[in-house]
Amino acid sequence: MAPYSKPETVLKQAEGLVSVGQSHAALQSLTEMFSSKRFRSTPLASLEPIMLRFVELCVDMRKGRTAKEGLMQYKNIAQNTSVASIEVVIKRFVQLADAKVQEAQEKADKVVALVDIDDLEASETPESILLGAVSGDLNKDRTDRALVTPWLKFLWESYRTALETLKNNARLEAIYQQIAHQAFKFCLKHVRKVEFRRLCETLRLHLANVAKYSHQPHSINLSDPDTLQHHLDTRFAQLNTSVELELWQEAFRSVEDIHNLLTMAKKAPRPAMMANYYEKLTRIFLTSGNALFHAAAWSRYYAIIRTSGAKSEEELRKLAGLVLISALAVPVAPDENEDAEEGKGKNGRLTALLGLSKMPTRVGLLREALSRNTLKFSPAPVRALYDCLEVTFEPLTICATVAPVFRDLAADAAYAPYLPLLHRVLVSRLLSQLSEVYSSIKISHFISLVAPLNDAGLEGPSTAEGDTNDVGIWDKEHVEAFLMSAARRGEILVRVDHAQGTLTFTDDIFVSTASRNLQPSPGALVVSRVNSLANTLHNTLQTVYPPTQTSQEDKLQVLVAAAQAERKAIQVRRSIVARRRELLSELSVRKEKEEASRKAEQTRRDREEESKRAVEDVRRREMERVRKTMENNRTEEARKLAQALKGTLKGPVEEMDTSDPDVLIRMQVAHLEKEKRDLNERLRIVSKRVDHVERAFRKEERPLLAEDYEQQQADDRESFEANTKATLAASKEKHAMDMATKARLLRMMDDYHVRHATMMEKRNEEFKKRKVAAQRKIDEEKAKRRAANLKAKEEARIRIEEEERQKRKIEEEERQRQQAIQDEEDRKRAEEEAAQAKALEERKRREEERAQAAEAARLQAQREEDAMRRQEERKAAAKAPPAVVRAPAEDTWRRGPPTPTRSGTSSPRPTPDSPALTQRTRPPLFAPKTDAGGGWRAREAAKQSGAGTAAADTTGNAAKVEASAPKPSTADETEDGFQTVPKRQNVWRPKRGRGV
Repeated sequence: MAPYSKPETVLKQAEGLVSVGQSHAALQSLTEMFSSKRFRSTPLASLEPIMLRFVELCVDMRKGRTAKEGLMQYKNIAQNTSVASIEVVIKRFVQLADAKVQEAQEKADKVVALVDIDDLEASETPESILLGAVSGDLNKDRTDRALVTPWLKFLWESYRTALETLKNNARLEAIYQQIAHQAFKFCLKHVRKVEFRRLCETLRLHLANVAKYSHQPHSINLSDPDTLQHHLDTRFAQLNTSVELELWQEAFRSVEDIHNLLTMAKKAPRPAMMANYYEKLTRIFLTSGNALFHAAAWSRYYAIIRTSGAKSEEELRKLAGLVLISALAVPVAPDENEDAEEGKGKNGRLTALLGLSKMPTRVGLLREALSRNTLKFSPAPVRALYDCLEVTFEPLTICATVAPVFRDLAADAAYAPYLPLLHRVLVSRLLSQLSEVYSSIKISHFISLVAPLNDAGLEGPSTAEGDTNDVGIWDKEHVEAFLMSAARRGEILVRVDHAQGTLTFTDDIFVSTASRNLQPSPGALVVSRVNSLANTLHNTLQTVYPPTQTSQEDKLQVLVAAAQAERKAIQVRRSIVARRRELLSELSVRKEKEEASRKAEQTRRDREEESKRAVEDVRRREMERVRKTMENNRTEEARKLAQALKGTLKGPVEEMDTSDPDVLIRMQVAHLEKEKRDLNERLRIVSKRVDHVERAFRKEERPLLAEDYEQQQADDRESFEANTKATLAASKEKHAMDMATKARLLRMMDDYHVRHATMMEKRNEEFKKRKVAAQRKIDEEKAKRRAANLKAKEEARIRIEEEERQKRKIEEEERQRQQAIQDEEDRKRAEEEAAQAKALEERKRREEERAQAAEAARLQAQREEDAMRRQEERKAAAKAPPAVVRAPAEDTWRRGPPTPTRSGTSSPRPTPDSPALTQRTRPPLFAPKTDAGGGWRAREAAKQSGAGTAAADTTGNAAKVEASAPKPSTADETEDGFQTVPKRQNVWRPKRGRGV
């Protein structure tokens, strides 16, 4: 990639290349700038001149694809900052292309040859090239085709490029619609029907993709009234162009597009727009042969025009005649050739396009036309035609009566297209009236009835379904074809008898045919005749035998009873209708919910599939683009290298014409290395030669340096002395002139001093006056300022006091509010504390009660255990033999006071590991106690006994203890701190747990 350059440099370089005739190189340099990474950060003020020059070069060289890529990149950069710059570039691009077409047309003498080309996008085939080479057709037509057609193709491509660049961006919507209008004018001016179809498809595709790109920034919002109005204007221009080009299918698609946009509009469109819409629909339906919807479109158009009042009285009369005659031209029996379901769907679409709630009918259109007084405003021939077809019943003279009317209508170009349809309606009405009067009729007589139409020279009957005969003669073959067509459609029951030459109208009295429109049903005839007879007889009886006069009271009672019965019946019907309405509403709501859920699910699936397809397409296109870009870059690099090497290498050209850049790079590297070696060798030779020359110069100039130095010193001394003399002379001359000027000025010093003093005195007086005025003004301003300051201070003091008062008031209110809140919180806190204290006291009370109950239960259980134990002991004592008192063993262990040693110190206590404690002094686990006295009862008895007895016992016990004291033991026995307890006699011990 080429290094990035400044936009101004690139533009100057391109201009220089163009000036020397290298436009391709200039365009290539501008294109390379677009591919630079720093292109997006370049200011638009610098890019816009480059883009204008770029589009000029693209137009000059007809590089449509290059222009499209550049415009796309420029749009991506400028759409967020400067939309006006994009509009300028696009307009310039289209204007240049249009100017090229006009220039080419000025060179050509005939433009009619352009119509011979059916498709501007179709390239020349080998057959056409060969035919042009061998035919030698070098006339002016071929010259014009060669000059103008390429520029027409490029102009068409420029319109498509502009639309693709500006699509799906709300900020570029205005210029997008403007380019679309210009494209319509191009197709209309040059009668390009194929290109117009493609343009309509492109616009339709762009509109369909609006919802697809709605998530992008600056996307088009069709709910915006202005945006929707722009699209409606474009579609109406498309409709007008399609009608002008007589592309009726495309016009119908445009009408559908307009209808879809109108359904999205939140406000009603302009009446003028809708009038244009319905007027174009009338032309479309008339061309397609749909007389029913053509008349309905005229009816809608007349309603809008009459409401808006945009037409004059004469135009309204003519329009009223068109409305009425179009309704009369609707066939009496509609066509039923196509499939029922398909026809129903088609009629539903057409009804929706007209904005009607139900499909129109001939009777309804006539009734609506009469309600708008179209019969009154219509011309006389139209009124006469209406009377003959819809009012009078004259089957034998209807054709003769209508023939002059048809002749008058044929003279008017507005009514002439309706004559074939009116022709068919007239003959259908004739058959209908004849079927009511006759059961059979001669074919010759029927032909004689329609003979006035032949004399009038009008168009013939329908030979097929919907096809008119151009012969203009009602003969036997045409009459038979018309009758068979009507019979096949079920409009009339007729049988042609060629043997007798008669037409027989077959009737079945009690069978009603729904599709029979021309011939009345026999059942309907019978019913109508019977009803007429019954009415006549009733009127006769009322006249011959008038009813008796009843009293007013009887009549009132009968009326009251009838009214009550009617009221009850109405109430019942209302209840039934209300219930049915509720059921229908519930059913419709259920169906709507189911349909909505189904549509939502289908929409979700479609959206998911669409998103998947879009992601896949984007990924595929991105991979394809990257691959193509790599291939293009590789090919372009190889081409550039080949072009560069062709001018430098001296080898054969065939070896350099290769598409492999690696081979070219190797050749270039080898060439550069060779040039480098040659250059180094040449530089070495030149440097050696220069070295020898310089050495020779220095050798030759060495003797001349001293002489040159002396000469230079002499020249410098002479020039210094001359400069010094000139300076002194100039100074003396200047001093003399200054002294003369001083002497001349001294003569006017007195006048100067006088004038100076006068001027200073005047200025002092003026200064004093100004000073006084300024001081006075300063005093006034000080007074004003002082008063203003005092006033401001007073106002500030009042404001501050007011603010402080308001602040104190607010603080007081806040304090009261806080105090109220605090009091409320204290009250709530006291209540909570009281409740907590009460709950705590209640809890303590319950705990105390539970503790007392537990203690009572424990004491009760203990007493019961003691009682049970005593009872068991008593039982055991009663069953056991008398107890034998055993003497305690000699080695019974008792804890006693330590025995003092001679040294006055106690011996240390043996450790648990002492063998003496383990073997001898440790008491047995269940040893009998010798000092037990019988429990607490014995101790109480001992306390209550006398003191003497206690003393005697004490003395006796002491004597016993002393008598029974053991002898001193060895040193090992005295050191353990234990002694043997003497045996006690007559001591009770419990048997429980003793193991005895």
